[in-house]
Amino acid sequence: MSTDKPLVLLVEDEPAQREILRYNLASEGYDVSIAENGDDALVLVEEIGPDLILLDWMLPGVSGIEICRRVKSRKASVDIPVIMLSARSDEMDRVRGLETGADDYMVKPFSVQELMARIRTQLRRTRPASVGQQLTYEDIVLDGETHRVTRGGDPVKLGPTEFRLLTTFMEKPGRVWSREQLLDRVWGREVYVDTRTVDVHVGRLRKALCRDGGEDPLRTVRGTGYALG
Repeated sequence: MSTDKPLVLLVEDEPAQREILRYNLASEGYDVSIAENGDDALVLVEEIGPDLILLDWMLPGVSGIEICRRVKSRKASVDIPVIMLSARSDEMDRVRGLETGADDYMVKPFSVQELMARIRTQLRRTRPASVGQQLTYEDIVLDGETHRVTRGGDPVKLGPTEFRLLTTFMEKPGRVWSREQLLDRVWGREVYVDTRTVDVHVGRLRKALCRDGGEDPLRTVRGTGYALG
């Protein structure tokens, strides 16, 4: 599973609708995980930490509205955008969905093109580099579209792994990432890599960023992991 691609968790129990959405998400370049009921969805939210959740309201078992409430009540998942999909078109239903924590609400039937546009809007906020946006932190500039990095105007040469590490750090400055979280985000969940490998690549990233001088922008949090700033 490519870690450059945002991971969308699709929670939909209707087979035809599920396949249409899965196909279009994959065509847009997203990695897709699927849950057919609420219980499986809650497990996957914890296991895979998706970048966005497409969530049907009416599900067997735990309802979509309850899944949304639980996702938004947990510190580990509160920042994951949730787009709720529902045949419920009444204003009160929309209000209920949004007040429960959904970041967006679309009424079935909907335009797939509009849904993809709304997904991109949400990801610009949470994973801006994945949709080609430029990231800036102090004098470091990362261009997600051209895969170029500069510091103080000077080019910084990074390998693919170091680039993905820096992208992760720059999308959430100040956040402390554990080694396990960085492994999942940068190397992927299907690849076995020792956690000490993270230390090696963070060291390479530090060396590259500080090659022409300047303070080390990366912070080691003892017993926990790493952060930018």
